[in-house]
Formats: sequence, C-alpha cells, structure tokens
Amino acid sequence: MDLSSITVFANGDFRRYEDAKVGLLTHGLQYGTGCFEGIRGYWEADDQELYLVLLRDHYERLKLSAKILTMELPYTVDELIAITVDLAQRNNFRTDIYMRPCIFKSAEDIGVRLHGVPDYFAIIPVPFTSYLDTSKGLNVCVSSWRRADDTSAPPRAKITGLYVNSALAKSEAIGNGYDEAILLSHDGHVSEGSAENVFLVRNGALYTPDPSQNVLEGCTRRAIMQIAQEQFEIPIVERSIDRGELYTADEAFFTGTAAGIAYIRSVDKRLVGDGAMGPISRKLSEFYQRAVRNKEADYATWLTSTYRNRQKAAV
Repeated sequence: MDLSSITVFANGDFRRYEDAKVGLLTHGLQYGTGCFEGIRGYWEADDQELYLVLLRDHYERLKLSAKILTMELPYTVDELIAITVDLAQRNNFRTDIYMRPCIFKSAEDIGVRLHGVPDYFAIIPVPFTSYLDTSKGLNVCVSSWRRADDTSAPPRAKITGLYVNSALAKSEAIGNGYDEAILLSHDGHVSEGSAENVFLVRNGALYTPDPSQNVLEGCTRRAIMQIAQEQFEIPIVERSIDRGELYTADEAFFTGTAAGIAYIRSVDKRLVGDGAMGPISRKLSEFYQRAVRNKEADYATWLTSTYRNRQKAAV
C-alpha cells in the first residue's frame, strides 16, 4: 500500500505520512507499550458522503485502554471526533476507509516500564475494503494458543503488544490451511477469533462469550447485539461456551470493526449447520450493512458525516 500521499494526524498536527516517523528504539515498538482503535468509514455514493461509524464508542474505549497503560489522551472525545472528521476531509476520501488512532510510549531508550515515559498520539487513515472475504464462509480451527489472560495482561484493552497472541494464532491457522482461528481462554472456554468476537446461534437464540472469557468488548459486537434485540427480538445469552458447542451450533459468525460480520462455514473440519450462511446471520449482516451506510434511520446516531459539515477542527 502506497501511503506517501496520505495525510495523518501526528503529535498535534496534520502532516504527510512519510514525515511522521518514529525511531528504531521507540518504546512502543520495542516493548509493545501502546494501544489503538480501528474505526471504519463507509462511502455511500448515493449520498456522496463518507459515514464514520461509532466514533464516540471507539474513542471512549481508547481512553480506557490508555488509562490501563498509565497514558492520557491529549484531547477530549469531542475533540477527537472533530479531528477525525477533519482528517477524513483533508484526504478527500471517496471510498471505504479504516482509521487507526493510536497512543504509545515514545521515549527512545532502553528499559521496560510504564512510568516516566512520554506519550505520542496519532491517527492514520487508509483506504480499506475488507479484512476477511465475507462472500464465502470461513473455515476456522481452534488454535493451540490460548487467549491471553487478564492476570497477565488485560485483553479488554487494545494493547499493541498483546496482539502477538493473535498473530501467532492467525498464522498457525493459515499455515494449517484454515482461514481464521478461534482461541480458547485459560480454562478452555471459547474466547474470540484472532481479531474478532464470536457468536453462535442455537435454537433461535444468540450466544456469545461473556467478558470474563478475556474477550475484547467489541463495538461491533455491541452493535450486533443491539440490532438483534431491537429489530428481531432474538434472545441473547452471554456466558462461557465450551469448545464442543462450536461443533453443534446451527450458525456461527465473527464480528469486528474490520471484519464486519463474517459467517463461519466450518470449525475443525466440521460443518456449522449445512455450511451455508444461516438465516439469523444473514439478516443481522444485511441490516448492519444498511445501518452503517445510513439506510436505517433508527441507527443514524451511530454515524458521523464527513462532508456535510466542512468546519475544520481546532487543534
């Protein structure tokens, strides 16, 4: 991906991507002492508008992640929303995009710690279409790697260093001929995918691991649960899920900001249902896609328009 023409927001100012570099000894690079968010923007040609999805939810979660790492965002949530809109305007995107806000420890020295290290904040936008191929079902495996436990490092925060856990699981899955992995928690219950939350459907109800299973409490996860309850009156059960339940589900799917909704065709070479996208997965996916493109008026509050208001952010 050629990022040279992209404008980013870095350390308090708008600049070209190639001018926003960090040193080789940067603390966040060497020790994984940073956290981030992923924010989607959907270009709707009929409206000539780029809709940024759940900005406030993502920035509220970033604040909590930063707090865990003893960092403090240099802007309020309202200011971050304004900066993000301004950044999208400056790049004049006319395509779906992905925004990556991040804050990390920026000292260039040797020493593992969180205290006494300055912070660096940036937002990097990139054109983006899809993270997973959702046109067909995913063949997934249960990973041999366990999900990082909260007693070691808090997986509820999007901490950069923790994603080595996800990278190991993902590459193991791909190397063994699968599309994605599902990690189990330390006590052997279903946790999540390498970068997605997991849902199962059984007897018309929706099941998903509860937060005690070391899941990231995803913004898209919460949005899908809201749609399921409000639009379709689907019962939702948050609880620990055994591995065997993956094999007996009627339907299964992943959710995530980057992934959207991606249905699972098989787990460990066992078909989920008949291997096709199930009716509940389909109607949730179709409704969500309409909502993020401003086709469902009841969910317009999820969206922030980019071009409707061209006032620049004051930073």
